[in-house]
Amino acid sequence: MGRFITLLLAVLACLAAPLHAQDAGRLIEYERVPAAGLPDQRLTVWLPPGYDAGERRYPVLYMHDGHNLFDLKNSNFKKIWATDKAMIAAVDSGKVEPHIIIGIWAPGADRHRQYLPRSLYDMTSGNLRAQMDGMTSGGVISDRYLEWIAGPLKAWVDEAFRTRPGRNDTAIVGSSMGGLMSCYAFLERPQVFGRAGCVSSHWPAVDPRAIAADEAQLKAAWDGWFAARLGAPDGRRVWMDHGTATLDQFYAPYQQVVDARFAAAGWEKGRDWESKVYEGAEHEENAWAARLPEIFGWLLVKRD
Repeated sequence: MGRFITLLLAVLACLAAPLHAQDAGRLIEYERVPAAGLPDQRLTVWLPPGYDAGERRYPVLYMHDGHNLFDLKNSNFKKIWATDKAMIAAVDSGKVEPHIIIGIWAPGADRHRQYLPRSLYDMTSGNLRAQMDGMTSGGVISDRYLEWIAGPLKAWVDEAFRTRPGRNDTAIVGSSMGGLMSCYAFLERPQVFGRAGCVSSHWPAVDPRAIAADEAQLKAAWDGWFAARLGAPDGRRVWMDHGTATLDQFYAPYQQVVDARFAAAGWEKGRDWESKVYEGAEHEENAWAARLPEIFGWLLVKRD
């Protein structure tokens, strides 16, 4: 592993784009990052204000759809989460320590198969499985993606930057399919990720109109998936939410099943997990940006 990390450091150092100055903090872009068994990945790393001036070590936040986090020129829809501004606002509140943010770009047409939880996919059958297969041409690779994030990528981040690498200082956040991927990472790698933000999670996993007759099967799959993996809170935290407009209008029935599972497993709402509904909020980046300071303020709150 040591030789691999040394090699990866050298490769990424060569691929890094020039540092981009920000009013607060700065960005580094890595345009082509090889990852075994995956499409080439791309990263945007945000270093918080003051990083370069001291010796402090920082907790780390991994986020999916990294192209939509910081810079409008990289975004899909000319909308961004303004993640750096949300982090600074959370820090300014006094509730949150500054985090290094690792934005992992989505790999274009491979996004769906990279974010769909493999262990959930394996529980499905019939039309539901057929619909998932139709959305994941080439096969589901989220298990490889998770292995890469929790293994080589995290090892490189902890080597290249001044991090606090423990579980309690490592969070993962995403929206839509990225919300599913964040829950997947949290459940399958509880020793790595102590906090997860599953924002507007796309619980239908495919077009919800195509699986209306399969809702009961999918609810049962999500319930069983969480039941088998959730365990005790043990100091961990999970944020979940959704709006009520556009694609988010389909999420409430599934979210209610997931919420009930957290309660049944002994997780205390407001302390160990949160689930919120934003009336009128749509399934898009501006809606997520509007609530991101609140998400960070709860999810990443300093520990006593």
